[in-house]
Order: sequence, then structure tokens, then C-alpha cells
Amino acid sequence: MEKGYFVHPTSVVDEPVEIGEGTKIWHFSHIMSGVKIGRNCIIGQNVFIGSGAVLGDNIKVQNNVSIYDGVVLEDDVFCGPSMVFTNVFNPRSFISRKKEFRKTVVGKGATIGANTTVVCGNKVGRYAFIGAGSVVTKDVPNYALVYGNPGRVKGWTCQCAEEIVFRSPKAKCQTCGRQYKKDRSGVKPI
Repeated sequence: MEKGYFVHPTSVVDEPVEIGEGTKIWHFSHIMSGVKIGRNCIIGQNVFIGSGAVLGDNIKVQNNVSIYDGVVLEDDVFCGPSMVFTNVFNPRSFISRKKEFRKTVVGKGATIGANTTVVCGNKVGRYAFIGAGSVVTKDVPNYALVYGNPGRVKGWTCQCAEEIVFRSPKAKCQTCGRQYKKDRSGVKPI
């Protein structure tokens, strides 16, 4: 960790990049120039991160994930194995659409389950939890529990990743004790 971060010898990191202290990049990954990766991240095996992608601190990217230009992961995001981000809404191999990349933002603390697809141009809210195999086709609210194809809000999740059950406008997480309120604008911590 001469530079303050670790890169496995089988991985390729194209300069210039910004990689924070304590980050680990594992086998067969490719980090392109222009990428920003925060501190204490874990980049799993066979991960591709394209120019212009931005990853915050404490990110965990599991094996076989591609993160393209236009994707922003805020701090503490978890990307499950083989999940997919897209960057062009209507791709054709014979039409260049690099100027049409749509920005995708994943909010602080969000979890994206294995084999999920996040269609470009959508925002995944803070501490949202996307179930494995889901397809995200629209914005996901903060603290939402989303799954299915297309992904739909099926409930609410605490910052600790346990489900919150609302029997009134206020609820308390039965695991960690955090309290939340729900109204028309969504769920917020109290």
C-alpha cells in the first residue's frame, strides 16, 4: 500500500485517478483514468469503473459490477454481485450516444442487491434497499424497500437495513431503536 491504497497485481489502474487511503482493488479489475474513489472502499473481483464515475467513502462493490461514466455513488453504498448500471437509455451499437449518458446517483447508505439493474437517469435514495434481481426504472425514495421487475416500493427500511413497519405516521426500528416519520413526501428520521 505504497500509495495508501492496495491494487492487486492483476488489476489495471489508468492514470490519472483519485483513490482514497485504505481502498482495496481486487483481482482482474479495471479502473479508467478520471475516476474518483474515496477512502476505505472495497472494489471486488472483475469490476470495471469508467472515466467520470465517482465513488464516495466506504463503498463496497462486489464481484462482476460495471460502473460507467455518469454514475455517482455517495458514501457507504453497497453494490451486490453482478448488479448492472446502464448509461444510455436507448443504445444501438451503430449509433454513438456518448453525449447522451444519463446521470445516475445512488444516495448515502443505499444497498443494491445482487443481479439488480439500475436504468440510467434514476436516483436511488439515501438508505434505500433494492432487493436482488430487481429492475430500477424510476427514482427510488429515501429509506424505500424496493424489489421486483419493474421495481416497486414494497415497504420501508431503517438505516440499519431492517424493515420499518408503520402503523401510524411514526415508527421505531425494532432492531436499533431509530425513529422515523412518514408523510406524503416520504420517510424521514426523527
